[in-house]
Amino acid sequence: MRNLLLQLFLAAIVGYATARYAVQSTPPPTTPALPPLPPAQQPATPPTTKVPPPATAANAAGAALSVSFRSAVERAAPSVFTVHSARTVSRGPLGLGGTALLAEGLGSGVLIDADGDVVTNNHVVEGANELEVALPDGSVRKTRLVGVDPYSDLALLKIDANGLRPIQLGDLSQVAVGDVVLAIGNPLAVGQTVTQGIISALGRKGLDINPIENFIQTDAAINPGNSGGALVDTSGRLIGINSAILSRGGGSEGIGFAIPVDLMQKVVASLKKNGRVARGFLGVSTMEPQNGQSGALVAALEPRGPADRAGVKPGDVIVGFNGSKIDNPEDVAAATLELEPGTKVTLDVLRRGDRQDIQVTLGTRPPPQQLQRR
Repeated sequence: MRNLLLQLFLAAIVGYATARYAVQSTPPPTTPALPPLPPAQQPATPPTTKVPPPATAANAAGAALSVSFRSAVERAAPSVFTVHSARTVSRGPLGLGGTALLAEGLGSGVLIDADGDVVTNNHVVEGANELEVALPDGSVRKTRLVGVDPYSDLALLKIDANGLRPIQLGDLSQVAVGDVVLAIGNPLAVGQTVTQGIISALGRKGLDINPIENFIQTDAAINPGNSGGALVDTSGRLIGINSAILSRGGGSEGIGFAIPVDLMQKVVASLKKNGRVARGFLGVSTMEPQNGQSGALVAALEPRGPADRAGVKPGDVIVGFNGSKIDNPEDVAAATLELEPGTKVTLDVLRRGDRQDIQVTLGTRPPPQQLQRR
């Protein structure tokens, strides 16, 4: 009996083990694989698109700072030279002892045409008896002084222009305050240098720098040696001849002045034709009227001068000149200097409260030194 129970127990164990092994070894049901999609039906990966950063003031400023004026410099710089001037005297009898150097100066000049005409400032060459023009590569060209105009502070030199490229002239009517400009010259004798700024003002007058003032004002750095150099626009076109600065210490403080290209062209035309510029002469000495009145008070007259002969009297207040309003004495001087001798002008004058027109024929203005002696 015990043997029978033992056999039944062993049989149960064997059956349980067999059934468990069968469950573990049975593979799970498989799902048939789907055929691949044809190429045209494959899902496409969306392309990645570079999204630009949003427009901000910082982005705009960065773009502006990255602008290069290389092309303007490449066009204009080859036409801007260095002008060396010297004043010498002979030593010994008949100059047998050689020469002694009394003074020397350095400025800049601009080749304006293929004829070899180089424009610079009068104060660059004033009093000099020896002149040289040095090109950007350091070579020197023989130089001749054609003429000077102290009233506009311009001078015209002549060189051999063979192999040289004149600068392109700009149109001042297309120039406005805020335009970017470049000043090219040889400041402090360091070599050709380009500085950048904007036009700060146009038609600047009343500075007591030149008898004729109609300056382009700029904050481009201008220093001694820049005088006579080029002020150009961002296309490399000449819009002015750098002439002067206002400075407490003698260096650039961001207030520089250039003679506009249209005035330069008029002066050059006269210098090429006559070697000088004949300017009108009214023959009056004027001052500011009293009580804040606008106009030019006639303080004195040149005896038998144009205004004296026409009937202008001391104490008259000139308030108009050929139909243009006169605000101050500088306006009378500037209007007269821009006209040629023999020009007939109409003065609008206040005399003891009465207004009248006086016709004057301009004379020929004497040289500056003769006026100063008077």
